[in-house]
Amino acid sequence: MSFGQSLTTLHTPVFTVDLQTVKRNVSQMNQRFKAMGVKLRPHMKTHKTVTQRFLSGPFTPGVELSTKTLAVSHDARLLFSGGHWDNSLRVTSLSKGKVIGHINRHIDVVTCLALDLCGIYLISGSRDTTCMVWQVLQQGGFSYGLASKPVQVLYGHDDEVTCVAISTELDMAVSGSKDGTVIVHTIRRGQFMRTIKPPCDSSLPVTMMNITVGLEGQIVIQSTIEGRSSLKDKFFLHLYSVNGKHLSSITLDEQITTMCIAQEYAILGTLQGNLHIRDLHSLKAVISPLSLKVPIHCVSVTKENSHILVGLEDGKLIVVGAGQPSEVRTGQFTRRLWGSTRRISQVSSGETEYNPPETK
Repeated sequence: MSFGQSLTTLHTPVFTVDLQTVKRNVSQMNQRFKAMGVKLRPHMKTHKTVTQRFLSGPFTPGVELSTKTLAVSHDARLLFSGGHWDNSLRVTSLSKGKVIGHINRHIDVVTCLALDLCGIYLISGSRDTTCMVWQVLQQGGFSYGLASKPVQVLYGHDDEVTCVAISTELDMAVSGSKDGTVIVHTIRRGQFMRTIKPPCDSSLPVTMMNITVGLEGQIVIQSTIEGRSSLKDKFFLHLYSVNGKHLSSITLDEQITTMCIAQEYAILGTLQGNLHIRDLHSLKAVISPLSLKVPIHCVSVTKENSHILVGLEDGKLIVVGAGQPSEVRTGQFTRRLWGSTRRISQVSSGETEYNPPETK
C-alpha cells in the first residue's frame, strides 16, 4: 500500500481510495444513524478489480518474451507460449490462469509462434532448426487446446528459426532463420516449395527477424545485419510475391519490433517508438511515421479495419483511428487513412494524444 502517488504513475488495473471522500461518507453515515438511535459499525465494500494473470516461468536466457513467443487464440480463451526452459510449447487458459497443455516435441527451445488468420493452425519455430504445424482443438466454435502431435514437421534451415508465419487459405508455412534464408512449405503435405534469400551487399551474417504474410500471399521480411553497431544500413525490409518473386527492398534506420498486414498496408512498430504505415505493393511510406515516444511491443488491427491497437513498453494500449474517435466508422481503413491531425486516443483515459511522462 502506498500514499500520495500520482494517478499517472500507477500501473493498471489498480485499486485506489480517495481518503477524504471515504472519511466524509463515514461521518455522514454516523451522523444519520446516530440521529435514528441505531448503532453502526462503519465498514467499506469495494468493487472487484480485474484479475491479473501471470505466465509461469522460468524462461530460457536469451529468449525475449514478445509477440514472437506468445500467441492468443482468436476467441481469447487460450495463450500459446514458447521460450520455456524445458523446450515445451505451453497452452494456458486465460479464464483460469492455469496451464492446460504442456507439449514437448522440439528438442531445443521454442523461439517463435504464429497463428493463422482462421485460428485453426499454429506454427512453432525452434533453435533445433525445425518448424512444427499444430492444430488448434475446437469444440462448438471455441478453442480448448492444442493437438499433442504436430500436423507437420518442417525442415530445411541450418540455424535457429527466428520468425514464422502461416496462411491456411494459401496453404503456406513460412519461416525465417539466423542462416539468412526464408523457407516456404505447404501446410497440408509439408512439401518444400522454395527458399528465399533476401539481397544483401555485406559479408556479415544476416538474420531474419520478422516475417508476415498478406491475404494474397505477399511475404514481408525484416532482416538485420549482425555485427553492425550503427543503425545505418543495418535493418532492411523486403517484399516478395506469393511465387517468391522479389518486388522491393528498402533500408530502415529504425529497429522493427513488430509488424502486421492489414489489407493493402504493412504496419510496423519500432524500438524507437514510431508507428510506420507502408504500401504493401511498394513498401513506400503512406504517411509520416506516428511518434509514440515509447518503444512499441506489438501492433494489431481490429476486425473491422477501423483501428490499430498499439502496445507500448510502458504498459499502455494506444488506439490509432481514422480521424477523430467520433468520426471512425467500420471499414474506414481503406477510405481514409488517418487524415486527422489528432490521431491517437488512449484507451484507459480517453485522451486524444499520448504524451508519456518524462523519464528522469
